[in-house]
Amino acid sequence: MKNSNEWLTVQEAATLTGYHAEYLRLLIREGKIVARKFGPVWAIEKASLLSYLKAAEKSSDRRHGPK
Repeated sequence: MKNSNEWLTVQEAATLTGYHAEYLRLLIREGKIVARKFGPVWAIEKASLLSYLKAAEKSSDRRHGPK
């Protein structure tokens, strides 16, 4: 599941971030994080996820995600 980018399954991303898997799938559908399907499994580009987390931390709406 790797090429020049590092990919995480939705479950791995949920463990890393503390976000619920369904919330991560919502972010994928909304185009807020980069993901692609490898067979039946959705994978999230790690760099995209980390970028989203960094932006969420700076957000003024106080929805910074789980800590």
